[in-house]
Amino acid sequence: MVKFNKTVKIAVILLILVFIMYPIGRTIESYYPPQDASEITDFKLGDTIMPGTQVINFNNIRKVPVINHPEYIIDHINDINILNLIYTFMTGTVQTPIIHITSGSIARNGTAQGFEGPGILVVRNNKLIVDPPANFVWGYKTPTAYIIKTSTGIDIYDKNKKVNSVAFDNIGNDTVPHDFVNVTYVKQWYKYAREGDKLNIIFQLTNFNDGRNTVPPEKIKTYFGTEVFEYTRKYPEGNPIMVYKHSYHEEVIGSAVSYLGSYPEYGDYTRSYNAKVFSYGWNGTIIPPKTSSSGKERVGLATVRDPEAPGGYATHGTCPPARALRDVVLKAGFPMPKGMSGAHNAVLFGYSPSSGIKVFNTQDYPVLIRMRTRGTGANTIIYAELIRLVPN
Repeated sequence: MVKFNKTVKIAVILLILVFIMYPIGRTIESYYPPQDASEITDFKLGDTIMPGTQVINFNNIRKVPVINHPEYIIDHINDINILNLIYTFMTGTVQTPIIHITSGSIARNGTAQGFEGPGILVVRNNKLIVDPPANFVWGYKTPTAYIIKTSTGIDIYDKNKKVNSVAFDNIGNDTVPHDFVNVTYVKQWYKYAREGDKLNIIFQLTNFNDGRNTVPPEKIKTYFGTEVFEYTRKYPEGNPIMVYKHSYHEEVIGSAVSYLGSYPEYGDYTRSYNAKVFSYGWNGTIIPPKTSSSGKERVGLATVRDPEAPGGYATHGTCPPARALRDVVLKAGFPMPKGMSGAHNAVLFGYSPSSGIKVFNTQDYPVLIRMRTRGTGANTIIYAELIRLVPN
């Protein structure tokens, strides 16, 4: 009570001084509507905001005649905001206190607080707010930069604007961005590509399920962590990328086992290698609800000579793990994956066993695919599980 009375006395003294200095003839009936809350930040609505981020630019907060809002002085006194009080005394105007245009997710010093993970900046009821992330947040991997093969090397484009030309002999880590596509792969691609062919090399995340703005390549690791960045790097463009998940539990909704068996005419150890690569390509894949996803790209499957296959070669050994994957997704009620059939040879010709097959999640929750192998050669055993991620 003593503190409150002291505050009131100080406020009254300041008000008296302000009224004395305020220009004569100024009408106190002039109306100042509330400031648009989106004006007080240099971020865009929909941007990703991490805890501790300085959200407010105090220079953007409007100052109004103190006669119209004398109650603002009390807020500045409670905040011990001496500079604003001096400014008010000298000019007769008072800065709108931050508590009138923000919520509890933004502290009085303008930093984001009170939540975990990648928040999203919004305005609600004319207050600037950082909404905490939902249990699951995902976006889609889309290209932002690419290279085009020329007769002597490559041209590099960023946002459809040519930014550099590099001779083939100069292709390296110093000349070609390689966070998403390594230089060795670029050189291999160049060897088989035709002049004018395009290869996407840098990617961003777009079309988030919660409506947040596009996250550029350089911010993926900052906002979502190294694990998400590595996941983004390994999966083909167009795939949904789960960038954040919390407060959930796992429920196994399907499991299956398949056996490699012996087909010596195709090389059992090569087949075992391909079965393990297939399992690696799909292990850890997360498919958000009502979306489809493939496995990882460029996993390094080995081709085997097969006169009956288109082109004379096939990746034998991928059908046993494909059958296990097919079994678990069908048990969950999902449709037959694109690129698969119900036959013993589960992978259709013309589809990459990892990045070409697509599994569609018809459920209302994300699902996680886990695959592993045990044994070697013809004795290789493949295990698959489909796990539902359910919010707590």
